Amino acid sequence: MQSNNTQAILETRSLTKRYGTTLALNNVDITLPKGKIVGLLGPNGSGKTTLLKIVAGLLTPSNGTVLADGQPIGEGTKSMISYLPERTYLPDWMTVEDCLDYFVDFYSDFDVQRAREMLSRLNVPANKRMKQLSKGTREKMQLVLVMSRRAKLYLLDEPIGGVDPATRDYILDTIISNYDNEATILISTHLIADVEKVLDEFLFLKEGVIPMHDRTDNERETQGKSLDDLFREVFRC
Repeated sequence: MQSNNTQAILETRSLTKRYGTTLALNNVDITLPKGKIVGLLGPNGSGKTTLLKIVAGLLTPSNGTVLADGQPIGEGTKSMISYLPERTYLPDWMTVEDCLDYFVDFYSDFDVQRAREMLSRLNVPANKRMKQLSKGTREKMQLVLVMSRRAKLYLLDEPIGGVDPATRDYILDTIISNYDNEATILISTHLIADVEKVLDEFLFLKEGVIPMHDRTDNERETQGKSLDDLFREVFRC
């Protein structure tokens, strides 16, 4: 079921991406409303990262169109999209304070006070370098930076992958409590049971195609199934 909200923050039409002879995305049509937390769910290699990178403006589609708040992806949409890549992107030599300064310089919508408040709860000294932080703390640090921008669309690629359960809980709590109700968050993950409780809607992405898009509550009410159960059914090997 596609969202019918006329206040769409993200629309893709016939979105296709090829890498040589490999079809990573195949005629993907998506409409996402404002003010929702949406799961982009699928196994590794299903095309999730490719889709997020296209929306973030880091990859060019082979065919199709992508609109963010009605605008084609480009210079005009950079200020409205905040992107968290799957892999660590902060250099080892940077201190926590360096990272804050970097975001202040590059993003006019970065709320440094908001970031400092969140980081203070992590008890991370401002003079600590990235290489001195644990993997979990680095993941939290990157999420704090991304969520401290006043964006309209947040793209989070596997934000809870590879971290311990306590860190997952912190990350999900940070996502829920630190975004504007008019903004939309698109979370890419294959860890369905962990994110199900926070999702308003979900998209299944399977081999570059969207076989299902629905409200999370609708599946529970009409099918009597958890999202995790449905995922296992759709993606059964």
